[in-house]
Amino acid sequence: MKKKIELEQDDFISEEMALELSDMLSVALHFAGVKENKIEAAMDAYLSALDEFDDEEEYGREAMIKIIENLRQTHKELFI
Repeated sequence: MKKKIELEQDDFISEEMALELSDMLSVALHFAGVKENKIEAAMDAYLSALDEFDDEEEYGREAMIKIIENLRQTHKELFI
């Protein structure tokens, strides 16, 4: 029984963290100049770019910046 409760708590934490990360990404895209009505589309484009990210490279702040800068070039319609 205790194990089940721990697993449920882990699932809740994972869902909560996923929501917070999603919110953080939308805020980052906002400050990068994405139009308010295009935030969802920009998030989808970011996640698609992330799928294409080289697993051999380190994913961190610099990689995130590089992806957003690339979005500015490839998805100009999303930005102000």
